[in-house]
Amino acid sequence: MGILTILLFIIIILSFYFFYLVIRKEYKDLNLLVKKLKFIRVTGVVALTTGLLGQLIGLYHGLSVMQQAPISSQLFAAGFRISMITTMYGMIIFLISYLLWAWNYYLATKK
Repeated sequence: MGILTILLFIIIILSFYFFYLVIRKEYKDLNLLVKKLKFIRVTGVVALTTGLLGQLIGLYHGLSVMQQAPISSQLFAAGFRISMITTMYGMIIFLISYLLWAWNYYLATKK
């Protein structure tokens, strides 16, 4: 979760940096700025992928424990529910990054 939070902070900092550049018109080439804006989306996709990877690692560990000793279905359901936290957090970060990218893209390309 710490890695996902760091990615969220990177997305927010980049978004406000690009927002500052767009509002102050401190860029030389609009096409280059639009290309650099894609980094916000890419970071969001990395966050989503990291969240999915975190869930898979948790499920793998849980299934290996189940292989050693039988557990109840309630305990398995609770573990599965907890493993979903990283995926949901990654999805939320992805949605935030996409909205911030769309906002900055709209401001940069409107005439």
